[in-house]
Amino acid sequence: MEKLKAQWTHEGYTLRSFEEGQAEKYYRDCFVKEDPEVDRLTGSSGTFSRDRVVQYYDRVVHDPDRYDFMLIDPQGDFIGESVINEIDWNTRSANFRIVIFSAQHRSRGLGSWAVERTRDFAFAQLKLHRLELDVFSFNPRAQKAYAKAGFRVEGVRKDAVLDGGRYADDILMAILEDEWNSLKAADAETSP
Repeated sequence: MEKLKAQWTHEGYTLRSFEEGQAEKYYRDCFVKEDPEVDRLTGSSGTFSRDRVVQYYDRVVHDPDRYDFMLIDPQGDFIGESVINEIDWNTRSANFRIVIFSAQHRSRGLGSWAVERTRDFAFAQLKLHRLELDVFSFNPRAQKAYAKAGFRVEGVRKDAVLDGGRYADDILMAILEDEWNSLKAADAETSP
């Protein structure tokens, strides 16, 4: 079965499925200009070699158990990604994650927009029942975007991560299919 593809646009920005032949650009745009805040907010550590990033990209573009979307600015630069991964087709559940690599594009509503488009794809196209994520307690901007998109806190792993030598919580959030349906119905009622 061929993977579904999707593309959305918003104020000149595009969110679209990873495409073949873009691994080198992905590496150049997203990994050459390192931002320590990305590592901090995502829990990543260290730098990634060109070979490792290219191999990763080429693998995930065809992986049937994940859907990766590239966030692209109006100039065509890759500035982030939104990912549905760890799909369990039996339980119809998956993990979600998002990152905006470029500081100049944060706090502009792009993350919220990408979260909502990816969430809708998960339920409308993939027919998932559950979409979950985890977010660190020191990332209130992301928590707000997830809550706005209908994700609710299910649990907290207290003092599970270190942030600059201080402990912080890892918060589990999720949205279920019926919650998404209710959210979409409410949106339809308020739309003109």
